[in-house]
Amino acid sequence: MAKKEKELDDLLVGGSVAGDDKSAKKAAKAAEKAKKVREKNDAKRAEIKKQINALKEQKANTTDEAQIAKLDSRIKALSDKYSSVGSTGSKGIAKNTARVIKSVVCVVIVVAVLCTYVCTGAVRNGFVSSLGIPAQYFTGMTVSNGDNKAKIKVATYNYYFAMTYNNLRNNQEMYSQYGLNLKDYNMDVDFDKKLSKQTTENDDGETVTWAEYIHDEAIESIKNTYTYYLEAVAANDGKDPEITEEQKKELNDTIKEYRETAEGYGYTLSGYLVQAMGRGVTENLFKQEATRSYIADNYKQELNKNISKTEYSQEDYNKYKDEHRGDLVSADLKIFECANEDDAKAFKKALKADGSNFAELCSKYASSDFEKKAYLDEGYSTEYGATRSTLQQKGYAVAVAEAHEHEEGEEEEHSYVGLDWIFSGDRKSGDVLQKSTTVVYVISPATLSDDKTVNVRHILIAPETDKEDAKATDATDAQWTAAFEKAKDILSEWKKGDKSEESFAALVADNTTDTGSASNGGLYENVVPGQMVNSFSAWCFENGRKPGDTAIVKSDYGYHIMYFSGYGDLKIWEYTAQQAYASEDNDSATEKLEKAYTLKENWFGSRYFEKDVDIDN
Repeated sequence: MAKKEKELDDLLVGGSVAGDDKSAKKAAKAAEKAKKVREKNDAKRAEIKKQINALKEQKANTTDEAQIAKLDSRIKALSDKYSSVGSTGSKGIAKNTARVIKSVVCVVIVVAVLCTYVCTGAVRNGFVSSLGIPAQYFTGMTVSNGDNKAKIKVATYNYYFAMTYNNLRNNQEMYSQYGLNLKDYNMDVDFDKKLSKQTTENDDGETVTWAEYIHDEAIESIKNTYTYYLEAVAANDGKDPEITEEQKKELNDTIKEYRETAEGYGYTLSGYLVQAMGRGVTENLFKQEATRSYIADNYKQELNKNISKTEYSQEDYNKYKDEHRGDLVSADLKIFECANEDDAKAFKKALKADGSNFAELCSKYASSDFEKKAYLDEGYSTEYGATRSTLQQKGYAVAVAEAHEHEEGEEEEHSYVGLDWIFSGDRKSGDVLQKSTTVVYVISPATLSDDKTVNVRHILIAPETDKEDAKATDATDAQWTAAFEKAKDILSEWKKGDKSEESFAALVADNTTDTGSASNGGLYENVVPGQMVNSFSAWCFENGRKPGDTAIVKSDYGYHIMYFSGYGDLKIWEYTAQQAYASEDNDSATEKLEKAYTLKENWFGSRYFEKDVDIDN
């Protein structure tokens, strides 16, 4: 008994079990800091929620499908911002803890919401009475393919169970904010009632309790993660591969932030994690499981990357073309989405026959001050190589299916009048269509283009804003001007040198704000139309583009210093076919690998699984 009391003293740095005045003062100071952060976050969330509710009310009072789509998009954007501020009642958890550690397949582990148990005011069963020694040492299950094997401790199960539970709560909140019917997404669980007393349907169509459902999801996530983790270790001579420096920093930052939060509650980090996630989930185990998730995810991405480069025969490509021609043809368009249908009609009426004032009209009918200036650039409203799927993915009203009624149980078929018009063989350059809120001007009618994919480098210079959470579009004119001057200076300095691609790539790491390409010289390979924002894409696919071309292009993200590296080996439609075949092959390889591994629960160890949740205590 004395030993357990000593361990608890080591675990807790505040509260009635804590020791000295110094620890108590430190905890009090941290708690006060946490309170201020909580109040600030609550105020932010309240303001965002107010905006979301206003948009929902506007949505409820409109019947225009295109307008509804635009409102849904704005609601989603605000909802994402709402979620990033921190969990409701988070008692001061820093905004930056809202980062994601990815579990390799299905379950995305949201680190910021692991505190759900604490946030709801609950304490996991047995925290004070048990430090979880059985959880740390007893095997709960084994993942194996015969050659590679991992014994999963009970504590690891507790970690995944808590993550799965918190993920469900977080997703439910997000979907609710979007105004989606939770029942349609199998999320209609009442967290104010015992999960062991509510039922749902699993993927096999079986009726299970919500507690059982979460257990099964946690088990599946463990199996998937450890399948790829074990494969990664086997491919690395039996040693854990290194995770990236960015991943190390992300994990270290998360640990640091949680340590501060834990102290605000009066706990060590391990004490906080045990309370939030269950017995045995200490700081070391948290680091271990997060690292293994990174390793697994990295390995799977590498497999996907290798398969995505698979080469196929011309016969394969031609076969795909014959079977999917309607999806591969593309048109060059000027296109704009107005705020309402009346504006769209006025836009079309004022449009000149040669389309020369299209950008001017875009500026006139744009909905924000930023867009009114940005749309004066022709690239903002230009879609080179637009396919049916491109226009659908970007949410243009012209690409929305026609409203129709169908009998219950009848197979639902959609018609797309707007898309049919654009991709009709009757189209010719200069044709104009106004449908709902969209205005379309045909630059070149649809055809199966022989254009190739492009390789391009860029350095993104985002305007520096005064507010931490501000987007580039919120920047002032002066801030945009400063960003443009910086971009010009960088390009000018490069031109004074050897003007080589290598010297351009060398400038990227120290200057770009695009984290996605900072580590590889700003390079994007095999870019296809519609992949990048309009102005970026329009520059890349403009007629006559040649290797070595440079320019400064404006987008919603800042100024892009562009360098055209050259063309890919495949035509755009061939590359689309290659990626489709590679995706099928990847799915087959993934399915084969995952079937090779099995998960077997240990009867004795599984008795110690913590399947309880806060409301079941």
